[in-house]
Amino acid sequence: TGNIRIRVGVGWTLLPTCCKSQPSTQKAMDNFGDGEGGQANKTSTISEQGQVGQGASGMDNNAGVKPSAKGEEGIRSDICGGTGSAHGEGVDVAQESSGSGGDGKVVIPSLKLSPPPSYKAVVYSASRELLADEGRETWGKKIEFLLAVIGFAVDLGNVWRFPYVCYDNGGGAFLVPYFIMLIFGGLPLFYMELCLGQYHRCGCLTLWKRICPMLKGVGYAICIIDIYVGMFYNTIIGWATYYFVASCYSAILYIGGQNSSLPWTSCTNPWNNLSTCVDVMQTQGRNTTIVTSPAQEYFQYGVLETQKSNGLSDLGEVKSELALCVLAVFILVYFALWKGVKSTGKMVWVTAIAPYVILFCLLIRGVTLEGASTGIHYYLFPKWEKLMERKVWISAATQVFFSLGPGFGTLLALSSYNKFNNNCYKDAIITSSINCMTSFIAGFVIFSVLGYMSKIQNLPIDQMGMEGEGLIFVVYSDAIATMPGSFFWAILFFFMLITLGLDSTFGGLEAMITGLCDEYPKLLGRRRELFVALLLGGIYLCALPTCTYGGKDLVAMLNSFGSTTPLLLVVFVEAVGVCWFYGVSRFCDDVELMIGKRPGLFWRTCWQYISPVFLFVILIFSLVDEDPLPPDLLSRPDWIYGLGYTLTMSSVWFIPAYALYKFVSLEGDPKERLKKMIVPEEFLPRSSSKNIRPTADLKTTPCRLPTDL
Repeated sequence: TGNIRIRVGVGWTLLPTCCKSQPSTQKAMDNFGDGEGGQANKTSTISEQGQVGQGASGMDNNAGVKPSAKGEEGIRSDICGGTGSAHGEGVDVAQESSGSGGDGKVVIPSLKLSPPPSYKAVVYSASRELLADEGRETWGKKIEFLLAVIGFAVDLGNVWRFPYVCYDNGGGAFLVPYFIMLIFGGLPLFYMELCLGQYHRCGCLTLWKRICPMLKGVGYAICIIDIYVGMFYNTIIGWATYYFVASCYSAILYIGGQNSSLPWTSCTNPWNNLSTCVDVMQTQGRNTTIVTSPAQEYFQYGVLETQKSNGLSDLGEVKSELALCVLAVFILVYFALWKGVKSTGKMVWVTAIAPYVILFCLLIRGVTLEGASTGIHYYLFPKWEKLMERKVWISAATQVFFSLGPGFGTLLALSSYNKFNNNCYKDAIITSSINCMTSFIAGFVIFSVLGYMSKIQNLPIDQMGMEGEGLIFVVYSDAIATMPGSFFWAILFFFMLITLGLDSTFGGLEAMITGLCDEYPKLLGRRRELFVALLLGGIYLCALPTCTYGGKDLVAMLNSFGSTTPLLLVVFVEAVGVCWFYGVSRFCDDVELMIGKRPGLFWRTCWQYISPVFLFVILIFSLVDEDPLPPDLLSRPDWIYGLGYTLTMSSVWFIPAYALYKFVSLEGDPKERLKKMIVPEEFLPRSSSKNIRPTADLKTTPCRLPTDL
């Protein structure tokens, strides 16, 4: 008729009751709760109903017990059979009687402690089918999650940035620092975010109360960055949509006998400047800073119409055709996100797979072009002397980081819909390898065409204007216009760009949507369809200035100041919060509980030391060595740096502001407040298995409690 009070000096363990009418382990698990505070020794009560109560002070975040290797059945046998012996220090058990009866002592079996001990302890079924929230939806198929992660990581940057960075930093020699930075910097951060999302099963806001409460401002900063990315990235997809529609329309006219070429093939169009425009076949070594190609003038004067603006000083009017193209992108994004992973999981079958089919078609076409071998030689020829330059290593680290995409909150959001015991280690290896291999293959696609253009224009490859959006909207477009079957290749190429961009923007916006819906489930989570519609509508209205005649400069500013610089700071703070405040040992306990295997020394070393240093070095040199102002702006007014740093601070200010708010709102002296600010809310996943039932032994076998104290 009494309760059993268990005092565990080094942590807690959940033991099944076996006196009289015992509950199932599942019910005991569901009622397991954690307190707040920092005492290591604590008193907990397991009642006849299987509930576990705690004192008011909580427990030490660094103390705990792992489940015994014997499993649930072994613990039950040792306790109820009375055959165990006390092996850990600080373990003390006593029986309290509400009526007559004596005190007794329960002998607890030896429990294996993780070094250092974790605060987590759980008894679960042999299948380890655990879920943190039974009501949270999951991916319909494992392949849908993999496609979503691959689609997010493989974006437009793999096509237009990696090939140029590789060539500019030593060609084949660049692959040495690239893979070193991938293995020791990018991959550990990528794996870390997948584990965090899968274990805690929540977005970028709710996560931080379980990691380090004072850093919740990181989640709000991520949301602001995702808004900026949604503004300019969807506009770039809108440009590709404009080209795609123009290519399809030209193909229809060609079939009807009313047109014979793509709109950027010749210099006879209304937007062309006849004094500068030269057909690519007639360039023949002319300086490209003096003459322009048809594709270049089509992009600048036909699509963007920059001649009607003075850049940021005078953006001009909104171009209706571009605004409609961007609206079409937002509509596609809405129907991919409105139902959560159910709708996203269906969409990624197209947006993640189609780019690879088209990429291999373009690869085959590119390597068969005349002069392709020259371009590939430029791409891969190693310049070993470049490895002695600091710039090459910084470029490799930056490329790896922005290619894999930790810090956007997307990996957290996508993995939070996984099953709890999904092997996220294999997922990290597979998806990051595919991402890097895609970048490498894209280099062959791009440089084979650059070699072809170099030959027909009689120009060195380094004068082709290869960096940024100019590579795909100008150089590659010029090449397509000279190929046989140009309509077909143009439609394929720009459709590939659209699909590459779409699944990346799916991931970026899903990070913000998941974070806000998890943080405000009653207000937003229950009205997801309406919330997503209002959110995307608001972002579209904010993005309309990027559709003006001077919108290209605004796109460049949002990319440089709104996302690149603040993202480096945000992900550095995130790594410090997880690796140093939350603790690598505790994080490894989480991973072991999910996949059944503790991360090895390599991963622990990377998380503890290498990854934070990796991010810190990138952040410092990006601020010191480079002018963040984009080089090709139409105008540079005096206030442009003020605008840029305002964009940067508009997101990162949430980090110190929330920490200050947390400090002011807590009670106690400054030392106690600081301690509470970094102590996470304890979190244990609940078993979702419906097959856990008390055995006959549990129902009938009484505990034999010795009468001596």
